[in-house]
Amino acid sequence: MKNFKLIIALVIFTSMVSCNDKRTPQLQYMPDMYESVPYNTDGDNGLNGNPVNSKPVAGTIFRGGHPAYDIPDTNEGYQKAKTELKSPLEKSEENLENGKKMYTIYCISCHGKKGNGNGYLSQAEKFEGIPSYKDRDITEGSIYHVLMHGKNLMGSHSSQLTYKERWQIAQYVEVLRADLLK
Repeated sequence: MKNFKLIIALVIFTSMVSCNDKRTPQLQYMPDMYESVPYNTDGDNGLNGNPVNSKPVAGTIFRGGHPAYDIPDTNEGYQKAKTELKSPLEKSEENLENGKKMYTIYCISCHGKKGNGNGYLSQAEKFEGIPSYKDRDITEGSIYHVLMHGKNLMGSHSSQLTYKERWQIAQYVEVLRADLLK
């Protein structure tokens, strides 16, 4: 009997609370969920006077990220990349295999299957003067630089390829170049 009275009381209380005027705010269980607290991101709301949303410390890299590529898109930058830039990846069959896959997707239409500049677009005379890797003095650093910034008619592929994929393509292009020089 006590439980029955409690249930009746809860039903009456719930109906009274739910039947209030819908145009006025009702009881809020957790007001922070409804009304956000504004923070001054440029002010001193943080600890020890530091802003709440301050910029990251210079030189930091986001989780899973890689260092920023800061070699400029100039002739001097190309030469710097050619002489100083080295691949952080080990030369392995897995890297070469994925480099070949990425090369097939992004490069083969212009540079050809063997890297001789005789791809479909060259054969169809859409682009002329696509160089053979045999005729170029290239290194893994210069290949990476061209993938990042582009060169002549070739545009940048930095938005299509990840950091690791660019290095894998550079490794594969070096293999193609070595085969052409034989």
